[in-house]
Amino acid sequence: MDAKLSPDQGLSIISGIGLVSLLGVSLGVSALVLDWVANRLPWQGMSLTLPFLFCALASAAAGFWAIPLLQALKTGQIIREDGPQAHLKKAGTPTMGGIFFVPVAAITACVWSSFATEVLAVSALTLSYGLIGWIDDWQILRRKSNKGISPRMKLALQVGFALAFCLWLFFTQPFNITTIALPLGFSLPLGLLFWPLAGFVLVAESNATNLTDGIDGLAAGTVAIALLALGALAAPSSPGLMVFCACMSGSCLGFLAHNRNPARVFMGDTGSLALGGALAAVGLLSNTLVALFILSGIFFVETLSVMAQVGYYKATKGPDGKGKRLLKMAPLHHHLELTGWSELQVVAVFYIVSAILAVICLTIGRL
Repeated sequence: MDAKLSPDQGLSIISGIGLVSLLGVSLGVSALVLDWVANRLPWQGMSLTLPFLFCALASAAAGFWAIPLLQALKTGQIIREDGPQAHLKKAGTPTMGGIFFVPVAAITACVWSSFATEVLAVSALTLSYGLIGWIDDWQILRRKSNKGISPRMKLALQVGFALAFCLWLFFTQPFNITTIALPLGFSLPLGLLFWPLAGFVLVAESNATNLTDGIDGLAAGTVAIALLALGALAAPSSPGLMVFCACMSGSCLGFLAHNRNPARVFMGDTGSLALGGALAAVGLLSNTLVALFILSGIFFVETLSVMAQVGYYKATKGPDGKGKRLLKMAPLHHHLELTGWSELQVVAVFYIVSAILAVICLTIGRL
């Protein structure tokens, strides 16, 4: 590879297991530090550290049972022929990995929090979005193509579950949930405008994490970082949501034991849609939407890259019906691959950016 194409030559020597090990140690130490700063004992149930570690181990263990089952069910991933050629060798790798690591986190969080109402609600939303993803994944496998359920049907289901969650918020939460907390003690009262925003956040976040899932370990790692930070921010107002975020973050890390490069399983839409729903539901319920937007920086940029690609192609379409491409391929991670970055380099850089965004959020949260 030409040296000028590499983002950092130091990243070229790291392995998949090395990168995930570094991420795991970093997240574990971060959980300990965040508990210490908040005067929580890390071995207590209502902390970040213990549920994080438990779900990491439980999810990793569940994978050793679930992956052979997925292989037996012939859930091999269908790879797009117009994508990066290096991905063609991944054809046949089991997908729908979300069916084991998402329920592990949701069930553990519900039990760990003594079935707190807010944890039951965000878990239900998470599993509902996971169900949408499972239906889509199953249709893709059944038809042996990259086309699952129609985009219109997928959007309708996402909006339907978002509406149900918003109705639950409306009838169970105090009226001030419609006032968004801003840094430095400021706030923004939205009134009725909050509800269409809440629905948009749920649908947009789930689709954004879905777009980010395209490289071994990318979505699971970046979401694990975002969830741990979001859990720390939600802790003062809702210890139950803190536990939920810690469980989901740990479960993502456990999934990475099997999903790190080279991946033995993919999460599929079953996992990616569920993770986006989890982030959005916690952000809405804990009034941390500003932090959620910052933490979702990677997902936001990935989504913008797709929108820009589609918009530019349509704007430059000629008489022959063909347009020009702004990027070599969208989302952004595929563009970087096609310009010479390795998968591990993309994932490592995105992890670093996600960690920086998390530090920014936690810093702002203390102001």
